[in-house]
Amino acid sequence: MKKFYGTDVYVQSVGVKNDMEIDGFTVAVCKELGVELERHRARSFDQMEEWGDDLSSFDLIVALSPASQRRALELTRYFHLDVEYWPILDPTGLGETREAKLAQFRAAREQIIERLKDNFGEPIGEET
Repeated sequence: MKKFYGTDVYVQSVGVKNDMEIDGFTVAVCKELGVELERHRARSFDQMEEWGDDLSSFDLIVALSPASQRRALELTRYFHLDVEYWPILDPTGLGETREAKLAQFRAAREQIIERLKDNFGEPIGEET
């Protein structure tokens, strides 16, 4: 999101679980676009609130899994906040070879990029 639409939009990456390292294949396919995720760690909704991010200050939550959608809806039932579910193929565990795995992660990356474009228009930043 930041790469394509700049830093004028406040974005946080949150998951159902925390303290999870980002999958190495995710790091690799994002690096192909110039997005560095080596030091990025997933944090939970609970951690986000503990660290001072108030869910009511956001306009939109995009859930990429049914579990995160359920958790987001549960946490936001008292807020005027949209929760969207984007059914992106989970590439984890798909593919036999390294190249096949990378292809699955690239496909998921491209699905996310298409959803971003559909929802927010063409990127204002670098070419995709």
